[in-house]
Amino acid sequence: MSDTKYAGFWMRFAAFIIDYIVIQLTQSFLIIPILAVFGLGFAAFDFNQLTDLAEEDIFVLLTSIISMVSSIALLSFLINLLYYSLMESSKHQATLGKMAVGIIVTDTNGERLDFTKAMIRSLGKIISSFIFMIGYIMAAFTEKKQALHDMIAGTYVVQK
Repeated sequence: MSDTKYAGFWMRFAAFIIDYIVIQLTQSFLIIPILAVFGLGFAAFDFNQLTDLAEEDIFVLLTSIISMVSSIALLSFLINLLYYSLMESSKHQATLGKMAVGIIVTDTNGERLDFTKAMIRSLGKIISSFIFMIGYIMAAFTEKKQALHDMIAGTYVVQK
């Protein structure tokens, strides 16, 4: 892969912004109805009367809120994980953002990722996010423009 042109930090960042918008729009179409269903029950609830509730009722209310927030967080996580894993292991080898800027994800041999490797890369982004996104910023300074999650999964992001 000596003639390979690795995608730099700013190309990857532009792709990330596009993907972020796509994911947020997707999530809004899926999550807003969930909020609406839960919200209808909460909208009818008079929170000023919390002092009048029995301890068991307050526990049920808090459990419902925690359940709703947890469900939304899980759905959001799954949308992100599946979006990146499915798109990067597809024949396009790229998310919509990566396609827009003309970059693809490959394994170390320049081949298309299988779904498992794409998922490992996606899960590795959690680690890349720790400590002020240092794992992502690494792509600006490594020889082959790899972020931490690329190193974990054994992948490259290259110009098409």
